[in-house]
Amino acid sequence: MTTPRDRQERWEQEYLAEWAAKSALSNGRALPENPDIVRTDFQRDRDRILHSKAFRRLKHKTQVFINPIEDHYRTRLTHTLEVSQISRTIARALRLNEDLTEAIALAHDLGHPPFGHAGEEALDAAYRRYDSEAGFKHYDQSLRIVEMLEHRTGDSGPTELDAYPPGLNLTWEVRDGIAHHSKGRADLGDTHALRATTLEGNVVRIADRIAYINHDIDDALRAGILRLESLPKNFIKTLGSTHSERIATMVTDIVYHSENHPMVEMSETIALATDGLKEFLFENIYWDAARGNQEFRKAQHVIEALFSFYMKFPDMMNGTNHHLHLNSKQLSLAVCDFIAGMTDRYAVASFEKHFIPQNMRGIDIIRNVATTDEII
Repeated sequence: MTTPRDRQERWEQEYLAEWAAKSALSNGRALPENPDIVRTDFQRDRDRILHSKAFRRLKHKTQVFINPIEDHYRTRLTHTLEVSQISRTIARALRLNEDLTEAIALAHDLGHPPFGHAGEEALDAAYRRYDSEAGFKHYDQSLRIVEMLEHRTGDSGPTELDAYPPGLNLTWEVRDGIAHHSKGRADLGDTHALRATTLEGNVVRIADRIAYINHDIDDALRAGILRLESLPKNFIKTLGSTHSERIATMVTDIVYHSENHPMVEMSETIALATDGLKEFLFENIYWDAARGNQEFRKAQHVIEALFSFYMKFPDMMNGTNHHLHLNSKQLSLAVCDFIAGMTDRYAVASFEKHFIPQNMRGIDIIRNVATTDEII
């Protein structure tokens, strides 16, 4: 009997570009599984990611602005959804595998810690104090989450935590795309940057930048951190004066520049303008300007204090004794995993629980604390 999955796999072979990833030709999973009757392997991966706890936590993780006073600023979840939408638009136009693209996009930021850029920098520094050879990068953590930290459960529900081995057992193509989505501050055309093996992974890599450049400008204008006239006029003239115009320019350029070719790239003109806006944001919103921001420093203090606390009192993580027999390096990895998985509000609540006297809770708990060494 021909199944819906069979029909979808046949459609991919007949319709998608010859260089697109085909689900029937996937390199497979670390642990072989019987095929699904309805869904292709890439569709199953997308669904596992979408239903994971790590994905749900993204709704309470900072994108750029920590603890905004209104509800219209992006969170890590809304950023992920915007990346997914842009990625799917590009993939469909180029006849690439939309399901694979979507799966990578939905998982690409699962490893981000609380408090955005401030949290990642603080967690990396705290982790290195206990293991100088280690360090924290959100893209490595995203891969670690889907391979080790998330758990699938049996049909009887969440009590069957041992029904499957750790991890989501995703296909090789999805894991490869997750591992290679990040560019850091590098330009899009940097030839030294590692890239995904599939074109679908490279779609997510470039869509991630399109999304965050444009929505972070939008949020910064809303917050009053930037003024419209302060944006670099030459780049705005090239890309467009509004949020939607810039996205349309970038996406259309990629499609026309890459169509009928085994690549996903912008033209030189649009790439230079995009990279120029990226540098402008790094200098005015991200690392360079943010380090002097009081909220940035508060957030980093929370991460640093919690890391030191859990290293001294590991039984306070989830209230178990599971970590008591680990050596320092093993424990620091467990603490890093635990804090990286926190939402902003859970991190603040944990800080309040461990460091603030009960009758003082509800005040500005970060501003009025002593140093970490004085607390512990």
